[in-house]
Amino acid sequence: MKENVPYYAVIFTSTQTEETEGYTEMANKMEALAKQQKGYLDIDSARNNTSTALSASLGITVSYWESLEAIKNWKANTEHLFAQQKGREQWYNWYNVRICKVEREYEFKLD
Repeated sequence: MKENVPYYAVIFTSTQTEETEGYTEMANKMEALAKQQKGYLDIDSARNNTSTALSASLGITVSYWESLEAIKNWKANTEHLFAQQKGREQWYNWYNVRICKVEREYEFKLD
């Protein structure tokens, strides 16, 4: 993504309910759909599946976009709106969305 700097990151952090039936399928569908959207760059996702009685499973998904307009269009996508509603009704106890402008990036890779 280095050649695309600056770009935007949408950081979606969430905790899940115990009712996760259909979640993985919908997450996979949303990732595939996002990849088809104008302005989409990439996605990273991780979930700590070791929830206990004291702490829920924490997930973080970061999607990368060329512009704020591309993010706005993705948020308004009809199928994505349905997934958002389903998430609020069934899959999530809590979530937070942060939209950030990425000015610079670098990486390390062991060969």
